[in-house]
Amino acid sequence: MRDEMRQRAWKAILSNAFFSLESALIIALSIVLFGLGFAPFEAWQAWYWLVFGALAEALYLGVTITDPEANKKIVNQMLSERFDPGTIRNPAARDRLKRALDYHRLILEAAARFSGPTRRSIETTADEISDWVEQIYRLAQRLDSFEENPIINRDRRMVPLDLKALRRRLERETDPAVRAELEEAIQTKETQLANLRNLENNIKRADIQLDHTLSALGTIYAQVQLIDARDVDSARTQRLQSEIREEVLSLADTIAAIDEVQSYHKAANGSL
Repeated sequence: MRDEMRQRAWKAILSNAFFSLESALIIALSIVLFGLGFAPFEAWQAWYWLVFGALAEALYLGVTITDPEANKKIVNQMLSERFDPGTIRNPAARDRLKRALDYHRLILEAAARFSGPTRRSIETTADEISDWVEQIYRLAQRLDSFEENPIINRDRRMVPLDLKALRRRLERETDPAVRAELEEAIQTKETQLANLRNLENNIKRADIQLDHTLSALGTIYAQVQLIDARDVDSARTQRLQSEIREEVLSLADTIAAIDEVQSYHKAANGSL
């Protein structure tokens, strides 16, 4: 994900610089002066304007694409567009995603206070947090999917009632063949109910985990504020990045558990 984001960011930065007003003026001016054949002195050749324009454009692009403030804004914009909080309908999950994006932006701003190895180290930490933001976004999507899935909502209401009805029938039934079918149906419903409860528990866990994640992000941001140039060679930034990776893996595990139960539930419904 991070490599893809870097490539997209680099293309966006270059594109923004090339299609900027300043770039257009440099190109237009060099072409106009070439077309007019304007010569500031006798030895000047008209085609020199094209060379001058190309060099000026290259210099402008070089300065622009290495501008840390411009790059930071583009990376933040891309992250917000890719993981748009507006697409999340659960209000609490949407708010958490917004706050995660804010922390990412603030950590990049913290990096801008430094230069050299310290800056690169904090920017690497911000890269790790972009993975974190992705997992928060995916988890928020799972919460939306759970709350708005009509089949799951129906089954959460009906399966316990169906199970009670089947058990009552089994208590009254005397025919061995019918009892065997009822027992099999009860076992299927019990499995379905167990998976629904497992899914509900995973969703509750996900909701709690999002709260924990925001607290952890706040802690990471506070720790970044304490970094100074001497910390770049210390264990502080390595420890931060290690903590972030652990959180990313934990969120990914929760997402995988939700997906696994939902897939099983879909398959079970398809076979009923």
